[in-house]
Amino acid sequence: MSPNFKLHCHFILLFLTALRGESRYLELREAADYDPFLLFSANLKRELAGEQPYRRALRCLDMLSLQGQFTFTADRPQLHCAAFFISEPEEFITIHYDQVSIDCQGGDFLKVFDGWILKGEKFPSSQDHPLPTAERYIDFCESGLSRRSIRSSQNVAMIFFRVHEPGNGFTLTIKTDPNLFPCNVISQTPNGKFTLVVPHQHRNCSFSIIYPAVIKISDLTLGHVNGLQLKKSSAGCEGIGDFVELLGGTGLDPSKMMTLADLCYPFHGPAQMKVGCDNTVVRMVSSGKHVNRVTFEYRQLEPYELENPNGNSIGEFCLSGL
Repeated sequence: MSPNFKLHCHFILLFLTALRGESRYLELREAADYDPFLLFSANLKRELAGEQPYRRALRCLDMLSLQGQFTFTADRPQLHCAAFFISEPEEFITIHYDQVSIDCQGGDFLKVFDGWILKGEKFPSSQDHPLPTAERYIDFCESGLSRRSIRSSQNVAMIFFRVHEPGNGFTLTIKTDPNLFPCNVISQTPNGKFTLVVPHQHRNCSFSIIYPAVIKISDLTLGHVNGLQLKKSSAGCEGIGDFVELLGGTGLDPSKMMTLADLCYPFHGPAQMKVGCDNTVVRMVSSGKHVNRVTFEYRQLEPYELENPNGNSIGEFCLSGL
């Protein structure tokens, strides 16, 4: 595994205590080094969801995949804090401020970001998000409670905050709403099946799997002739206007990843590819002239598959760092 992604996994490890408690954290730590998405396990979510409504303290570094009410209270100056929120792929996230007690003039802040930022990289990328980067930040110290509720554009969002004075803090409620046409998604699980649909909209959509993965595309509908084209030139399918690309890289931002394959034409699969990169992304680019649809399955590559790649595999530049 590449050094950058090891940092990502270590960062995610900091959040395990938020979902399970100190004793369970020690038990899961070794497994989470290999599988950081254990914090999204179905059993764990069912267990925590048994308390209605779910409430707990928010930590300076935290990750949440449940709806509920969360309170942060500083016990000392907390200067570099962030909380990451993730929901199911077909959901938006709403962050509602119930109560805020911070000193904006004294240097405190509380900001929502529409998406995730990790190690300086954004998801969705600036190319895929409908808003300019500056508008994806909502600063409480500027807007106050005039924007009491903020809804994300996809299934991930986060907050940054700084609180100097012990006893100060805030309470917020996290809720989710259905998203009929999810566009940008980070998968909570290393395995699954998904259909990405872009109905007559000029937009780009990315589905991110933060693992080396096998991608099996079973159906692709675009609006031109049949065929599958692996990328052979720098131009690829970009001149067509509607296409799907398979990306791989070591960070979070799809715009900084390498294009491994272009799928320029509709087909009924299967078409399978192994990608030995830390992060695998299926990205659809749409002109708005068609209803575009791609259905795919994905699963995490086993360690032996990374050591002995074979078949339809693209990942030499990734595997060199594993």
